[in-house]
Amino acid sequence: MVNKQNEITSWFDETYTSKGFDYLRSVEAYEIFVRLLEPNPNSKHLDVACGLGLLLKALEGNQVETYGVDISPKAIEVCKEYCPNAHVQVANAEQLPFESNFFDSVSCIGSLERMLDRNQALREQIRVAKKGAKICYMVRNSENFTWKYFQKPLNLYNKKGHQDALNKEKWEKLFSQNELKVKAIYPDHWPYVKTIKTLLPWVKVDAGKIRKFPFNLELAYEFIFLLEKS
Repeated sequence: MVNKQNEITSWFDETYTSKGFDYLRSVEAYEIFVRLLEPNPNSKHLDVACGLGLLLKALEGNQVETYGVDISPKAIEVCKEYCPNAHVQVANAEQLPFESNFFDSVSCIGSLERMLDRNQALREQIRVAKKGAKICYMVRNSENFTWKYFQKPLNLYNKKGHQDALNKEKWEKLFSQNELKVKAIYPDHWPYVKTIKTLLPWVKVDAGKIRKFPFNLELAYEFIFLLEKS
């Protein structure tokens, strides 16, 4: 387990060193999570696997005290420069360096499927969240056509980054087993927004707008779960 964790850490360090922000979506793509979380002024928010700090940056202007952790020292190095007012540090999601019932909201965007002990990571995030805290996850869908029939069978995904996606039903079951109440499930909105911006660059698009999926939600490439600590 330790060797695997070191391999994942090294992969992210190398990726962030070589690609930097080009590896990630633009900060605009994180507005949807701010809109869903609806953080109150002076509340405390934790972003687990914060990467270079894009969600923390999106939260600026909401008068939120932001915290972030990531296993990649390179990510935290960049994040400290990008989000100088945030409290960020290197830490493993399976052992968060915070006291219990500390945060008003928690997020983990595009990283939960990468964690080696997912249940332990969830337990830690729930532990540090206050009762009734809003929790937002974006997770990969294993039943998405591209993932199920192309990327996974052909090993065309980041094995060193450890991706282990689930389908909608299994994600819901995992969250329920960990005493999280599912408030809403949305498709990942960014592919749609990005397409509109590319095809119709003169059209102003609200990246934070919550949209309905035009197809079966279970086919979405990624799910955005809005949950509550029960």
